[in-house]
Amino acid sequence: MRTIIPGIKLSLLFFITMLSSNCSSTRNTTSYKNDSSLSAIKNMIDMHKFVFVAETMSPLRGRLRNLTSGYDVRVSPDTLMSDLPYFGRAYTAPLDPSQGGIKFTSTKFSYDVSQEKSNKWNIVIRPGDGQDVRQLIFTVFENGTASLNVTSNSRDAISFNGRLKKRDRD
Repeated sequence: MRTIIPGIKLSLLFFITMLSSNCSSTRNTTSYKNDSSLSAIKNMIDMHKFVFVAETMSPLRGRLRNLTSGYDVRVSPDTLMSDLPYFGRAYTAPLDPSQGGIKFTSTKFSYDVSQEKSNKWNIVIRPGDGQDVRQLIFTVFENGTASLNVTSNSRDAISFNGRLKKRDRD
């Protein structure tokens, strides 16, 4: 009575395998290769007009942290404004305790862009007006997500992940 016909056993195994493979492949596969969004991202980068909105941060010595809204870096052709939090080791304390994050405005900075063949851009920004931040390195992907590595003169490096968006005002 406990014997199962070998054909039914094989069919049942095949059915379970197909069902599990279909369930695992039903994830959202939205294509981000929309030409208009890709050209919009390229335009923002070429025109030096974008906002990097930070969503997570990863200190050099610590764990990944999710961020609330409101932390960003605003880039325009003549001004760079950063309002990012900082967790990590600082080698000198700021004179103003309210300036503990990566908060600055720069009007003298270099902006270098290189594009890789896979629609990925690397943007290196170096503030030149006496800021503690040595450089900001953005890696922007074709779907609008981006990473930011911040190197400082008196702090450990820190990384952020987020997305690029168009500036509200020019």
